[in-house]
Amino acid sequence: MTTIELKRQLMHRIAEIDDVSFLNAIKTILDSKTRGQTIELSKEQKLEIKESKKDVDLGLFVEQQELDKEFNKWLSAK
Repeated sequence: MTTIELKRQLMHRIAEIDDVSFLNAIKTILDSKTRGQTIELSKEQKLEIKESKKDVDLGLFVEQQELDKEFNKWLSAK
């Protein structure tokens, strides 16, 4: 089972639970795992994000749907 599949299964099962005490216990576990998990970016990473945002503002990007079309065209040409 992949991580994504496991997450989906857990979310579905949690959605079926009505026991507030049990849900609070799950929340406590989740809070302890996610608290303080911030990502520290390097100067280079921060600069890359700023530059990428500028590119988007200037329209210098390709939408995923267009990229998919180009990729499929490239694949079919082989």
